[in-house]
Amino acid sequence: MNKVASNKTKLSSQQRDELLKILKNRFEKNKNRHKGIEWNKVEEKLMADPGKLWSLNEMEISGGEPDIIGQDKKTGEYIFYDCSAESPKGRRSICYDHEALESRKEHKPENSAVEMAADMGIELLTEENTGNYNNLETSIPKHQAG
Repeated sequence: MNKVASNKTKLSSQQRDELLKILKNRFEKNKNRHKGIEWNKVEEKLMADPGKLWSLNEMEISGGEPDIIGQDKKTGEYIFYDCSAESPKGRRSICYDHEALESRKEHKPENSAVEMAADMGIELLTEENTGNYNNLETSIPKHQAG
């Protein structure tokens, strides 16, 4: 996944604390993904933006493993991708967009990747960004929609 959008909804303090603990553990276990980035600065920015925390929590709830893969040089915003080894079960067997969903005659999925991403307040990983993801020495998730 690409950059996280802002201002969706707010987590409870318990949900926020649990999510930050998960993100910090993942951050520390995968330092190769975000060399030169300090967790305390990331946490500070996340605490200031409840919408981003909510989006990251939505990724986590659906079985994803969001982690920082870099920082936007222009805005200073931290960039999160879903770094799970496989596409999460909650995001499989879907169409890419609404048009593809509507064209299905049989075995129509409940949702599309574009709509799910919008509902989570995130952007889909683009082909261009997939190359950046591969450069992190991680694997592209299996079972990708599209």
